Amino acid sequence: MSVSGASMLTYTTEDSSEVTGNPFGMKTNLSFTASGEVNGYNVSYMQTSKDQFAGMSSARLSVDMGDLGTLAFDQGSGSGLATIDDKTPTAAEEVWDGIDAKSHGGLVGAAGSSGVFNYVKSYAGVKLNAAARKGSGTSSSDGASSGAGQSAWDFALTTDGTELGVEGLTIGVGYGEAETGTAVGTSDDDDQHMTAFTNYSYGPVTLGLQLSSIGAGKVGGTNQEAEAWGIAFNVNENLSVSYGEREVEYAKPSAKHITENGNGYAVAYTMGSIKIAGNRNTVDDNQGTAGASDSMTEIAVSFAF
Repeated sequence: MSVSGASMLTYTTEDSSEVTGNPFGMKTNLSFTASGEVNGYNVSYMQTSKDQFAGMSSARLSVDMGDLGTLAFDQGSGSGLATIDDKTPTAAEEVWDGIDAKSHGGLVGAAGSSGVFNYVKSYAGVKLNAAARKGSGTSSSDGASSGAGQSAWDFALTTDGTELGVEGLTIGVGYGEAETGTAVGTSDDDDQHMTAFTNYSYGPVTLGLQLSSIGAGKVGGTNQEAEAWGIAFNVNENLSVSYGEREVEYAKPSAKHITENGNGYAVAYTMGSIKIAGNRNTVDDNQGTAGASDSMTEIAVSFAF
């Protein structure tokens, strides 16, 4: 068994239309990992308390079956399509981080990463990461999590340029479906999640592009089409900077389509176990609402131990 952790001190300011309040905050992560051989299989367990003040945590129980791959039950660590929801390069946080939204548009992940079975297998340089859940994605410590339905499955396929003979290239695609509910006698179909990304690194520069779509199966639902790109530059072994943009079109069936436009700058400087990072993110027509804008600036100092 091993224990690791990190503590992050942050300074955050909201846009001029919001009250920032106390701009200082702290997040602490504490991770426990354990592994051992059980009946010839390597079984491992991971639990991370992401922020004990907010009650956030994740856990994962994995069984390594050798050439057959790895089977796991995930309670929030990351599985399936959600592992590639945004792969555009950045020096710190994503361009949508800290923006006002209950759920950010265009981010795929039909099955999610909570209460799911996860299967991971690599073959000929291609990695399969698949996830499936029965019922809702609500975490459950014991017994049923919810009777709300919404079973889902998805997968992600990723590979680097080794098999293609292109050094520095990383590509990935993914697809998934999620039930819209348990209503009987309706014409609702499953929500469909799709994404594809490519990143290319040449020397100190990494350029990335990602296209995603979420097709609403529910009658009258809003479809989402997302396009994002980013560029990151390693100034030296300690300092990196990045810039990215993201557009999400909300295709409303009975209203004008509105495109959300966001961008973000980020910088990070690492000194051993200490990291200083900052990012500035802005968005217009947030979540497909005309005239809704938001911005966020954050400076963070983290210590790993």
